[in-house]
Amino acid sequence: MSSAPDALLDLLDLLDLEQIEQDIFRGTSRSAIVPRVFGGQVAAQALVAAGRTVPADRPAHSLHAYFLRAGDPGAPIVYSVDRIRDGRSFTTRRVVAVQHGQPIFHLSASFQTYEEGLEHQADMPAAPDPDTLPTAAEMLPRYADRFSDPTVVDRLIEARAAVDLRYVDAPPFGTVGEPREPRSQVWFRTNGKLADDPLLHVCMATYVSDMTLLDSVLLAHGRGGWAVGDVVGASLDHAMWFHRPFRADEWLLYDQESPSASGGRGLGQARIYTQDGRLAITVIQEGVVRVPRSD
Repeated sequence: MSSAPDALLDLLDLLDLEQIEQDIFRGTSRSAIVPRVFGGQVAAQALVAAGRTVPADRPAHSLHAYFLRAGDPGAPIVYSVDRIRDGRSFTTRRVVAVQHGQPIFHLSASFQTYEEGLEHQADMPAAPDPDTLPTAAEMLPRYADRFSDPTVVDRLIEARAAVDLRYVDAPPFGTVGEPREPRSQVWFRTNGKLADDPLLHVCMATYVSDMTLLDSVLLAHGRGGWAVGDVVGASLDHAMWFHRPFRADEWLLYDQESPSASGGRGLGQARIYTQDGRLAITVIQEGVVRVPRSD
């Protein structure tokens, strides 16, 4: 099992795309809990590709993406960037991720030069100090009996080794069969310091944002999740708005809730705050959430 520093270096290497032609980049994948490319990975890599075609003084302020097909973790992903617009204040990029000759992911991202403006934000909700909460390596073994596959705990720990992600309350697989309020909180930060490049911090937050956002959908119905096997699903679309500067190597509170589930789909929405209470990011995602036919 990789150590946290090694895992972070591996993740940083994953986000350091190879440029193979002007506006064309190639990335590789890492193993995931399910036999497909992790959605947060392809979203983060696509944002890296877009950001590398934009001046450094224009940070990302939003992204909107669709997951089109399951990615093959054994094959490279080619990211083609379309320079939609270069305006005086805003820059827009469109990215298509391709595997085996087919698009698997589509992203539109917007970047903006810094400017002064009106200022307000929603207040940060109450949450315990992250240093008082158990790490994934401390928490996950407590729920080993919830998984039919005995390797799931080790694979979950391995998949999250680059990120220190701490649940405020029990995760969905910790309260299977007990419906709860459709709300979940986690604290997260990278397991090690990052360079000062703002694009890197935005891409790292994008990577993490796909890990737990649909948990609140599961909580409302007492479902444990994909690793438990009482639901099947996948991300459909993903949107993020980056409001204020932040560092992904410092604690961020991911406050998540689900306002609706219907038609085999569940919606998650969330706000991400810095530890000192600044609203940094808003996230919305819809995913397929289906109950297996045997249920």
